[in-house]
Amino acid sequence: MFMLAYERKVSAFIERHGLVEKGDRILVAASGGPDSLSLLHFLSRRTSLYGIGLACITVDHMLRGRESHEDILFMERFCATLGIPCETASIDIKAKMADEGKGMQETARYYRYLFFEETLQEKGYTAIATGHHGDDQAETILMRLTRGAVGKSRAGIPVQRPFGSGRLIRPLLSLNKNEIEEYCRFYELKPRRDPSNEKDDYTRNRFRHRVLPALREENPNFHEQFQRFGEELREDEVFLQELTREEMNKLWNKHHDQISFEITRFHQMPLPLQRRGIQLILNYLYEELPSSISAVHIDAVQQLLKSSSNVSGQLDFPHHLKVIRSYNHCCFTFRPSGRTDPYEFELPLQGEINLPNASSIIAGDLNSMPLKNGNSSICLDTSMLNLPLIVRTRRDGDRIAAKGLNGTKKVKDIFIDSKIPVHMRESWPIVTDQSGEILWLPGIKKSKYDIEQAADKPLLILHFNPQTSSRGTINS
Repeated sequence: MFMLAYERKVSAFIERHGLVEKGDRILVAASGGPDSLSLLHFLSRRTSLYGIGLACITVDHMLRGRESHEDILFMERFCATLGIPCETASIDIKAKMADEGKGMQETARYYRYLFFEETLQEKGYTAIATGHHGDDQAETILMRLTRGAVGKSRAGIPVQRPFGSGRLIRPLLSLNKNEIEEYCRFYELKPRRDPSNEKDDYTRNRFRHRVLPALREENPNFHEQFQRFGEELREDEVFLQELTREEMNKLWNKHHDQISFEITRFHQMPLPLQRRGIQLILNYLYEELPSSISAVHIDAVQQLLKSSSNVSGQLDFPHHLKVIRSYNHCCFTFRPSGRTDPYEFELPLQGEINLPNASSIIAGDLNSMPLKNGNSSICLDTSMLNLPLIVRTRRDGDRIAAKGLNGTKKVKDIFIDSKIPVHMRESWPIVTDQSGEILWLPGIKKSKYDIEQAADKPLLILHFNPQTSSRGTINS
């Protein structure tokens, strides 16, 4: 039986990737152009072979007036000849653009795919099939590499992916444009042509008209190499990203708007995992990764982390994300940097106080809470203090009579000596008595007022809980 290259290749591609399963109800997204029209025709001739239900879905973006409306009418007539349903929608994309201030292609794609997803779920379809082909794949990979894409986005268009309540499949990625046109000629299909595809106003069209012809001269089947490259890169990325996630979970501290880690521990990971670790952080913090984020940003973070351990610095990323390096500490944060709002609270003699920087101090006696070693706890004789106690942020000129030292020392110098990250110093708690005498820098330094346990004194125990995250304490 004679088969066109289109039919032979697409059949093999569907089988190799398991794109169509018996019982599937598939919606073919079709605009009337050669790619989607040929796919709809191809699948309509094989509904019995595959054991599937089939329908078409098409959207009028209302961008070309009567002409774009004619595309809808064309698809309805074409589907009638095939005996399949045609789901349609008209969406005023220019009005949506005006309301939302976004670009035309971005807006059109969003509302088109939203309609696809709603129809898929409401009418019980299992998959959306689109007409993306091998030349589209090559264009996408080249565009993303040129722009500086990172991670699996460099792999281009996935063969299939989850979509709403079903899947999105792309059966034509093994074909080039010439094979699609040959199919349309053979079966006497009369596809619609969008004149905007011939203009070089869009980046994709410039690649299509200028770059791909040169590649085709070197290898007529270059699109197959791009497809193989994309599939292998995607598989490699899935594996490497899983390794990265396992390693990052051992060292990062996560909040919904902030991630921090120790740089020395980060550098213990292999370099390929470091790059992907930075990308993982960006993906986590951004609700939607800005298109302007590229390999340049990853490189900038790596350079910041490679600097001398005594260097501090900051990078400003899109949408006000800041990457802050301070000593051995790195923090990605959307929180405002620089001087934070000062705070001052009265410290209870029993109970816990939660502070604005996400730390807390617990107060009690020896019966209610044991004294811990180190600077995270302090024991005070309340008879020697001017009550009530105060917890506040630092002030210019603050000094502490540190335990074991003669005289006093500037709090600023203690922060520096203790390598407290710059962005954390303004919100770090300081405990004083009512007269302003500094009793304790929680977690950092005790004053001379710290005493040994004694049964004949009215003792107060204070315990410091630093900033915590989904992984526990944020290291300073």
